[in-house]
Amino acid sequence: MTDGSGSHPHTDGGVRKLVGVRLREAGLSLFYLTGCRRYAPVCLGWRDARPETPQSMEFQKSVSQMAALCRRRRVDAIAVTAHHEPHCDHAAAAHLAYAVARCAKRPIRVAEYCVWAPHLPVKAFTPLRTRSMPIGKRRRALRAHRSQLTLSYGPGFRLPADEQRMAARDILFVRTGR
Repeated sequence: MTDGSGSHPHTDGGVRKLVGVRLREAGLSLFYLTGCRRYAPVCLGWRDARPETPQSMEFQKSVSQMAALCRRRRVDAIAVTAHHEPHCDHAAAAHLAYAVARCAKRPIRVAEYCVWAPHLPVKAFTPLRTRSMPIGKRRRALRAHRSQLTLSYGPGFRLPADEQRMAARDILFVRTGR
């Protein structure tokens, strides 16, 4: 969704390079998860840590673009970072997902997952456990994001080591009554 440019300090031309690195990392991670290169990640071009607001034209353009993609690919579910995440990009992604689901002209279930935030309340959300995935496959996909895990791109954001441990399953939260 965002270009990833805010995670590291950069100098002359470094922004474009970092954006390219982050996009390649996302593509490699997707390949490790799916085993094919049929689909490439879609970057909406939003600036990192400066997400568009639902009232902006850019947000509405992104909703239209993603809704059209969902129709073409017959998407019936979107997994997205939770709406109450402390990172503004994560919260904006949830707002975008719900807007896309409303505009897609097909039924789409939105399932939220927590990254930094606590689990969602069971009264408003139904928790769902995903199928198990080999931990090695998940770890390899995460490791594709070298710029956020190692010093390979200099100083900047690093995912703490304890956050890099992954369970075989995720817990997704679907709003009750949807």
